[in-house]
Amino acid sequence: MNDPIKLKNKKILVTGADGFIGSHLTEALFDMGCHVRALSLYNSFNDWGWLEVIPPNEYLEVVCGDVRDPHFCKEITKDIDVIFHLAALIAIPYSYVAPDSYVDTNIKGTLNICQAAKENGCERVIHTSTSEVYGTAQYVPIDEKHPLQPQSPYSASKIGADQMALSFHLAFGLPVTIARPFNTYGPRQSARAVIPTIITQIAAGKKKIQLGDVSPTRDFSYVLDTCLGFIALAQSDKTIGAVINIGSGTEISVGDTLNLIKKLMKSDVEFIIDENRIRPENSEVFRLCCDNKKIQNLTGFEPKYLIKEGLEKTIAWFTNPENLRKYKTDIYNV
Repeated sequence: MNDPIKLKNKKILVTGADGFIGSHLTEALFDMGCHVRALSLYNSFNDWGWLEVIPPNEYLEVVCGDVRDPHFCKEITKDIDVIFHLAALIAIPYSYVAPDSYVDTNIKGTLNICQAAKENGCERVIHTSTSEVYGTAQYVPIDEKHPLQPQSPYSASKIGADQMALSFHLAFGLPVTIARPFNTYGPRQSARAVIPTIITQIAAGKKKIQLGDVSPTRDFSYVLDTCLGFIALAQSDKTIGAVINIGSGTEISVGDTLNLIKKLMKSDVEFIIDENRIRPENSEVFRLCCDNKKIQNLTGFEPKYLIKEGLEKTIAWFTNPENLRKYKTDIYNV
């Protein structure tokens, strides 16, 4: 295996840096000595999302804007060596309500970043996909050759975004890698996701928690593992032009995950099925389990955190009163 490409002192753009995974990735990169330009979605409150909790440092430059604007994308990619493109709309239920916005942000936003990277001669683009593009597993573990199944407008938009990024590699030689993480969890995750929803409600003292279907299985990866997977992909020339899964290689049902959280938090909470939280019948993804041999073979990367350890770290963060105050435990997050 070739020695990893050194990212230290590289100029790196992280789009979606204000979000859950993006903020952790931003921290991991400047801890390595990278100079990070972190994109936060523009808003009139001048709020930088989760970048707000990161102390200012000489390696971090925060910019505000929107990947839907091609002129802005061309500007922020100037003098950039490596792009980690994470900016996207990701909530599946909201994609049922506002699918057009997912096309604009996820597909057109990816087009704009790729076009800008091409014009500005960026060395690498790591584009973020999702395991949702596979839909319900036709076989497990799911490798990168598994058929794509657009079971929600969100997953359809991500399939489109992935293909747009790959087209720039095939048509123009843009050095693109498609990073396809499975179900990432950890500190700062949105309460629309199942693990934070359970932890925050138990921490807030709820005795009954409403949930959707708890029978589907997921391949949960702790957020720091996902970030290290992204970095490993950027450090290898062998990953250029490839679609590569990032996951633990294990699956656990949502119900078993919830019971593990309940046990770790020493809670007697009761789980109740809420029909409003159940996806449309043909839209639910019932089984996800990652085949992570490709990333291991190409980069040597292996996840470090077992689910129990990751959940303990996640629970510790969410149960900190200062962090818990940031979450509205009485509201169902779409």
